[in-house]
Amino acid sequence: MFRPKLLTTLKGYTPAQFFSDLIAGIIVGVVALPLAIAFAIASGVTPQQGLVTAILAGFLISALGGSRVQIGGPTGAFVVILYDIVQQYGMNGLMIATFMAGCILIVMGFARLGKVIKFIPYPVTVGFTSGIAVLIFSSQLKDFFGLHIHNFPAEFLGKWVEIYKHMDTFNPLSFLIALVCVLIIVYWPKISKRIPGSLIAILISTIVVSLLKLPVETIGSNYGEISGFLTIPTFPSVDWQTIQNLVRPAIAIALLASIEALLSAVVADGMIGSKHRSNTELIAQGIANIICPIFGGIPATGAIARTAINIKNGGRTPVAGIVHAVTLFLIVLFFKHWASMIPMACLAAILVVVSYNMSEWRTFRALLRSPRSDVLVLFTTFGLTVLVDLTVAIEVGMIAAAFLFMRRMAQLTNVKSITQDMQNRVSKKDDPMAIDKKIVPEGVEVFEVSGPLFFGAAYKFEEAMADFHEKQKVLIIRIRNVSTIDSTALHVLEQVHKNCQKKNIAFIVSGVHTQPLAAMEESGLMDKIGRENLHPDIDLALNRAHEILGLDPLTKSTLIHLNSIDFKVLTSRASHEELPFKKI
Repeated sequence: MFRPKLLTTLKGYTPAQFFSDLIAGIIVGVVALPLAIAFAIASGVTPQQGLVTAILAGFLISALGGSRVQIGGPTGAFVVILYDIVQQYGMNGLMIATFMAGCILIVMGFARLGKVIKFIPYPVTVGFTSGIAVLIFSSQLKDFFGLHIHNFPAEFLGKWVEIYKHMDTFNPLSFLIALVCVLIIVYWPKISKRIPGSLIAILISTIVVSLLKLPVETIGSNYGEISGFLTIPTFPSVDWQTIQNLVRPAIAIALLASIEALLSAVVADGMIGSKHRSNTELIAQGIANIICPIFGGIPATGAIARTAINIKNGGRTPVAGIVHAVTLFLIVLFFKHWASMIPMACLAAILVVVSYNMSEWRTFRALLRSPRSDVLVLFTTFGLTVLVDLTVAIEVGMIAAAFLFMRRMAQLTNVKSITQDMQNRVSKKDDPMAIDKKIVPEGVEVFEVSGPLFFGAAYKFEEAMADFHEKQKVLIIRIRNVSTIDSTALHVLEQVHKNCQKKNIAFIVSGVHTQPLAAMEESGLMDKIGRENLHPDIDLALNRAHEILGLDPLTKSTLIHLNSIDFKVLTSRASHEELPFKKI
């Protein structure tokens, strides 16, 4: 459950691999510098807090995580929700929410929920990811155009209103720097793919602004000098009301962290042919998010882009991630003065490109050709992320996806009498168990259920039973096409059985699969129906009906096709008693 990959990969570790990890770690550390600063500023906190997060979380996630090559740190996914938390609850609230999210991640890891994250519907993931990209883009237009807006609102529409009102403060130099930086980031890979374009953009823009003393905003002019050391550990003041208010944001942070980290780990597995340990990764993410806020950090998770850069430059073990954190610390320690001179317009350009890459607009467009229910979930999640709140978007998106999935499953379930229209049925030639090939005596009615029998489809069973002729003496419920059954359906079956008992109608169940069989026994329904009335196929059920009606059993010729069928003896999971299923 908790086995860090570092311990595994150090066995047989070679100097050649260390050299590869060292080079990869140094390169990723350099790349992480502008991203850590940019994501921190976009989240409404200081650049120092982003750097602290990249250093601490980067070290802890690599040292304790379940992936060989995962690089941890602040990411764009958190920008929107962190900005809202800071605006409403301040830094104290952000510390509490991050700490709570870390605890949730650890619980998820020890509860073995690493693989459960994969069950989040794809339209939900694309919807909130694209929504976050739109919000990040909107938040960067202020610095991209060099606008002077003192109180930039957190709301999407409010941002655009303020941008429109303050367009008269447009700074052509800031816009020109931002535009040039975007072009450098986009086209630099044609020159070199090993050195990131964002780093080149920062170097060029910082040097030009410093030498020419251009009148544009920089990190230093907005946030002061960057400290080269970690802050003294501090603990937030906590009260019950604040904890209650921050439960939902903390859950959202934990979900985002787990989703992005595990998606990044899966992508990395495909690139290096490895396999990560999802539960270990969640626990490591949790530890990082508990420790980071104590030193003034913000939420962190696995970063897909930085992980890919690590792999492309030769990183193959967690040592590369540790080197990345050490490199970043040394850069901040010795070059903090230059970091303070980075233009805000350059950071805005970096985040505009990040938001474009994050938008997944091609995937978004492709999903529009999906079933209407998936398109509805996509637009619901996207719209709520942009216009309301990311936490609400995830909650509503998941609930909508779950209800629509249940609706689709319920539509697959069919319940009908198959003895009333036997004359009109044309069975498949390769189906020896088709009802129109059987002898169904007078007084017997057979209902067949197809598809999952759960609470979303149980009403269909109740409605079908309303058509049952009470003059019949035997009711056979055939569930050979029911692979799963839940407590609601079991309750409906029990009610039908009770009604049959009141009217002296025999109740038989045919074609029971393993899961429904176990559910019936655990609920006690098997004993109520009677084990002699549960049968693995329709032939044995019809034989039981003949016995109840006092008729001769089916002839040998009728059962001839069963001679070659060997039924497995199923045993009860609770009592291990043999059930009455046997070879004919």
